[in-house]
Amino acid sequence: MKNTKPKEKSCSIKTMIILGSGGHTAEMLRIVKYLNIKNYSPRVYIHAQTDKLSAEKVRDLENGNTDYKIVEIYRSREVRQSYFTSIWTTIFATLSCLPILWRENPELILCNGPGTCIPLCVIAFLFKILFITENVIIFIESFCRVKTFSLTGKILYYLADHVIVRWTYLSKPVYGRSIFL
Repeated sequence: MKNTKPKEKSCSIKTMIILGSGGHTAEMLRIVKYLNIKNYSPRVYIHAQTDKLSAEKVRDLENGNTDYKIVEIYRSREVRQSYFTSIWTTIFATLSCLPILWRENPELILCNGPGTCIPLCVIAFLFKILFITENVIIFIESFCRVKTFSLTGKILYYLADHVIVRWTYLSKPVYGRSIFL
């Protein structure tokens, strides 16, 4: 006899967490540490190919958990790379992120300021407005940004569903969409 009980909808949200190097990773992992991992599962951590330390930090945080994966992407711009040549590396990084975002199809994307997140968030935004996938982008401005948004923040201010800041100045009327926490 077939089981005719309706299937319960999962309360778990597939979450993509985009890491930068150094301070960005430390800030993001502090945030992730307080998430209920049963509600935000599976987790897909994204880091730049040249940033091996972030992957190590994720493994330390996830110690013993199995419902996560770590994915490497190309960096849009390396430290000290000229802005002119970064045009080409950003295009390449964006194109290489397309299949990753398509395959992973996250419901929630968390990012906090590294330029690494721009290609993924732009693609996710386009997928959403073209009704290809549904996702929510939450951009958390870096704690060190007190009076102005970072370049990434200025871009994602218009693409993210929610923009979270940690200083009251960044939640003033000039930045009306931002949420102070």
